[in-house]
Amino acid sequence: MSNESTNPDLSFSSRADWLAGFLRADRIRLDTLVQLVASWSDPDARDDIIEALDYLAVVVSSPQDEGTLDAAVEIVEDAARMNTAQVPIDKVHTLRLLGELNTLAERLTRFDAGRRSVTMPHQRGAIGGAA
Repeated sequence: MSNESTNPDLSFSSRADWLAGFLRADRIRLDTLVQLVASWSDPDARDDIIEALDYLAVVVSSPQDEGTLDAAVEIVEDAARMNTAQVPIDKVHTLRLLGELNTLAERLTRFDAGRRSVTMPHQRGAIGGAA
């Protein structure tokens, strides 16, 4: 995996073969675990969380219908009263991520005749570089 980001914890990178890319957002995992443990400390919620995690373990370890895993994860999130998984970004991080995403897009579309980079609206007038 190639990642030359100045902030690898929140970044876009290319797979070594440039056939796929990755979005890394470590803060989401951190917030998820912190929210889970914060709810876990409430004795009334703990039993519900354990039951939800046990159900998730069963789902993960067995064949599943479409949507079953997502539903099991939602049950855990509800039991632990978890917030939406999101990471706030400011202007500096937005511009850095845009540059990283452009690099990734160029690598992934290097053989596409009509490839286009993602650009800011003020650059060439519109997203995609079209004037």
